[in-house]
Amino acid sequence: MAKRAYSPKEVLAKTYKTLPWSEKWSGPFGEVPTNETWFISGISAQGKSSFVMQLAKELANYGMVLYCSYEEGISQSFKKRMELFKMNEIQGRFRVITDDSFEELMSRLAKPKSPHFVIIDSFQEAEMSYEQFKQMRARFPAKSFIFISQEHKGQPMGKPAARLKYKAGIKIRVVGYKAFCQGRFTGDPGSYYTVWEEGILRTSNNIG
Repeated sequence: MAKRAYSPKEVLAKTYKTLPWSEKWSGPFGEVPTNETWFISGISAQGKSSFVMQLAKELANYGMVLYCSYEEGISQSFKKRMELFKMNEIQGRFRVITDDSFEELMSRLAKPKSPHFVIIDSFQEAEMSYEQFKQMRARFPAKSFIFISQEHKGQPMGKPAARLKYKAGIKIRVVGYKAFCQGRFTGDPGSYYTVWEEGILRTSNNIG
């Protein structure tokens, strides 16, 4: 049987629910659908982990967030980051797991009232294949998946991560405590989200 082909009228009639966030977020990232695939990258010590925690707290305003901390686990640095951004304020809407296998994660997400936003930190440490990502995306089309990626020489580490980056609707790279969006929804490619104001000043030419 032939696959369906959509007419222009059918495509234009489609509507999408987007995150109702403030200008602080919509400015750099645009009107992002509530079931998008995200890809966040950046080298270490540039504010990536802090940005992801801030994003998790913001997303908790719109649904349950599951943070899959495969890379750090519940380390001292992870705990301090949670304290810094007062994640206890979203106690009922934020959960952390550290060692679910792919099958266990799929089972968890299939349960009633399962998290809507799933942060996987990192894609490499989760040891997930691109095919598994497609399987998860197809099974849970209403959820948002936020993948954090390691880098090597400024590029996603590994071919599966490189493929995932191209597939993601919103791509963010954190550099010098600024989160730049390279995705499909931002209206101003030069804008960015400030992760840490003091960090930006420290890394600029204003301070020696």
